[in-house]
Amino acid sequence: MSAPTQPLIQFMLSDIDGTLLRPDHSLSEANIEAIGRLREAGIRFSVASSRPPKAMRQQIEALGIDLPTVAFNGANIINPDGSLLRAHRIYPRAARTTLELFAQHPVAAWVFADDQWLLLDPAGDYVAHERDTLGYDFVQVESFEPYLDRVDKIVAASKDFALLRTLEAQLNPLIGDTAHAARSQLYYLDVTAMDANKGTALIALAEALGVPLAQTAAIGDAGNDVAMFLKAGMSIAMGQAEADVKQHATHLTDSNEEDGVATAIERYVLPR
Repeated sequence: MSAPTQPLIQFMLSDIDGTLLRPDHSLSEANIEAIGRLREAGIRFSVASSRPPKAMRQQIEALGIDLPTVAFNGANIINPDGSLLRAHRIYPRAARTTLELFAQHPVAAWVFADDQWLLLDPAGDYVAHERDTLGYDFVQVESFEPYLDRVDKIVAASKDFALLRTLEAQLNPLIGDTAHAARSQLYYLDVTAMDANKGTALIALAEALGVPLAQTAAIGDAGNDVAMFLKAGMSIAMGQAEADVKQHATHLTDSNEEDGVATAIERYVLPR
């Protein structure tokens, strides 16, 4: 008896930072061309990121994406025209619990609300890095309290990677009924509403496109990508991903420095 074959992929969802982009945040020609070959083969493609919607526009335009895209790890699903298709926001109680815990530790806390990046301390860890990544500046506030009824995402940023791993484990039992914490990078711990994850976003997009989950592929590098790995028919981890991310993937590819997305598309996704 021959071994079962992988169903043909009809839709691929990709993370952006650490996956599509190289370490310097550039989008390589190899990845652009490989995604073009997906389109030629009739395979639809979109992106899911921890970024805010307006920080994804450059990549969306460069890749010619004409499908809904996923921002804030799934908290927002954005129509191709930039309008909001779906939003999952953090309940105020969970937002307050999160910020109170972060305030007890040496981390930089950021809140994303009203399409703005809000922070208390401009000198905090990774502020300059985030400004460079997003392509726009923060808004300094005296308190997050006025925004707690409309928070899309909360981030703890720190150079102490072990501390963020510990905070992830501590925070989830405290907010687990309505929100979820997961690291999007070694140095970022992201908090979003419980239904705001890349797995639920993949399901929503697949349903909208009429594609069975068995014929979807997801690719990423971080803990916040595992949710879509668990739902996709094919899941691909980047070469530089941590071991606990790789263990949830059905396939491995090269690192983002080596254009692992292009390799994965050619090796696993395009029909042979």
